This record gives sequence, C-alpha cells and structure tokens, in this order.
Amino acid sequence: MFRNVLIGIVVAVLVFSLGMVAFYAVGFNATAPLAGFGARNTAQGGGAYRQGGGRNSAAGTTTSFTPGNGNRAGTSLINIPTSELSSEEAAALLFMREEEKLARDVYNAMYSTWKLPIFQKIAASEQTHMDQIGMLIVRYNLTDPAKTEGAFTNANLQALYTKLVAQGNQSIGAALKVGGAIEEIDIKDLLSSQANTDNADIQQVYSNLTNASYNHLNAFARNLSNQTGETYLPQYLSADVYKTIVSAAGNAGGRPAWAGNAGGQRTTQP
Repeated sequence: MFRNVLIGIVVAVLVFSLGMVAFYAVGFNATAPLAGFGARNTAQGGGAYRQGGGRNSAAGTTTSFTPGNGNRAGTSLINIPTSELSSEEAAALLFMREEEKLARDVYNAMYSTWKLPIFQKIAASEQTHMDQIGMLIVRYNLTDPAKTEGAFTNANLQALYTKLVAQGNQSIGAALKVGGAIEEIDIKDLLSSQANTDNADIQQVYSNLTNASYNHLNAFARNLSNQTGETYLPQYLSADVYKTIVSAAGNAGGRPAWAGNAGGQRTTQP
C-alpha cells in the first residue's frame, strides 16, 4: 500500500516537472513584454510631454518627451543632467515658450479665416514646440507664462500677435507671408537663445525647434507659390541665409551649416 502511494507521488512530480519544462520551452517568452506593459516607441506620436521614464535628481521631476514636430525624431532628456540656470537663460525659456505659442495662436486664427490645411498642420506642430519648452520649464521649476489663446504675458508678443493676425486676415497670400515671417523670427530667436546657453538639454530642444522652423518656412514659401504664383521673399533673414535654408531643405534635418555658430541679436525682445 505504502509502495503504491510512493510510486504515485513520484509519477505526479515527474508529470509536473515535464509540464513546467514544456511551459517555459513553448508557452513563455521571457523577452516578450507582459500584456498591458508593451514598450512605447518614443520616436512616435507626441504632442505633449510625458512624465515617466527616469527621474532627474537635480530637477526633481521625471522628464521623458516625445515631440511631434515633423522631424520624426524623439527627444529624451532623461540622461542629460540639468545645469545651473542663469537669469538670462530662464528669461529666454519663458520668452520662447510664448513665442512658440504666438506661432500656434496665429496659425489657428489663419486656419479659422482661410481653411488652408497648412495652418492647421503647422499649428499642431507648434503645440509640440510649446510642449518641449514647457517640459524645460517644469524641469527647471519656472513659472509658465503661457495664458489662454491670443493672450500673452509679454507685451511685445501681444502686440506682434495683434499685428500679424490683422495682416493675415487681408488675403491668403498675406496669411502665408505672415507664416513665413513668424518662422523667420523664430529661427533668429532660437539661434540667439541657443548661442547664449551652455545647458545641453536646452541646446538640444532649441536645435530641434530650429530644424522644424526651417521646414515650416519652406512649406509656407511653397504654399505661397502654389496659391498665388508669388515667390517668397525673406522678411527678417538675409537673402543669403534664406537661400541657404531653402537649399538645405532636402537634407536630413534641413539644418544649414552656418546655424551651428549663428547667434546675434534677438529679433523680438523678452
């Protein structure tokens, strides 16, 4: 009797062991993500910065961001440490947050008036630019100056918004030229801000936004030609600089060689 029971136990153990071996060999993939916890591709999607991924002890916040600026290149600042922020660098961040907002708000207004898809598309891109600057504002514990649509903390940007919307409402051609003007202003101010910071995380975001602005400027120039037959003429950049941007449009990133050491004065003042 005892012998039969013992044999039964041994057989049961063997069956259980063989079943576990089969489970691990066939039914379980140790490298596959668990259901509901699939890895997220940070090079896709995005229109807002996401909290999560890695904690920056200096900033005290988690910072993992997916931009949607048309470059299809994810920006993760998790592994870039923060650096000491000067008052000038802080002021530039707050200003650029509102300047990207100006672009978004003007393009939304132009789309409402003219229904051209380019304004809707680039307005969405400008939202992601706002989000990238917003992530840095969170990272450096600054107070966000952004207000409701069409309203600005910076008085100069408020006046510029009113002026550009009025100009753009005159005609489709005028609206597209307003778009080009905004991108030119943005390029000059981003390059100036980038040249005046040594913080690697801020430089990376400014570089991403500048590259996108090159693409936007080219898009407005093409649309002006398609809609009106006019050739776009630069309004804030020199003719040589604008020509370089246009010639670089087909390159990856579209960043002209001179942009790496360009700085100069800000087009608009913070």
